[in-house]
Amino acid sequence: MADNQDDEMRERLKAALWFAIGKMVDEESLQRNRNATPQFIAALTDMVWHQIENVATDLESFSRHAGRTTVTTDDVLLLARRNQDLYSIIKDSIDQEKAAKVKGKGKGRS
Repeated sequence: MADNQDDEMRERLKAALWFAIGKMVDEESLQRNRNATPQFIAALTDMVWHQIENVATDLESFSRHAGRTTVTTDDVLLLARRNQDLYSIIKDSIDQEKAAKVKGKGKGRS
């Protein structure tokens, strides 16, 4: 029964991804006066789905290797280490979030 629920959830997630990618492709197609076939959208969705699965597997492996059961920002940074531009964007975002939390905690102490 759990496998059936997992399969159903996976199919719902894939459908949601297909819908979101379809919307993005439609918007770009309209802006560029081009057409995209449903087969293109399906192939792009499949490619993105497999990429998401690979990223999730890597993140889980990194956290497990560190002896944790939860994926942290350190795992995400480790995953992005070979793409310097992506690494910089993620690192800046993490630093901004940390600074905002520190600033928010400082206001409560006044």
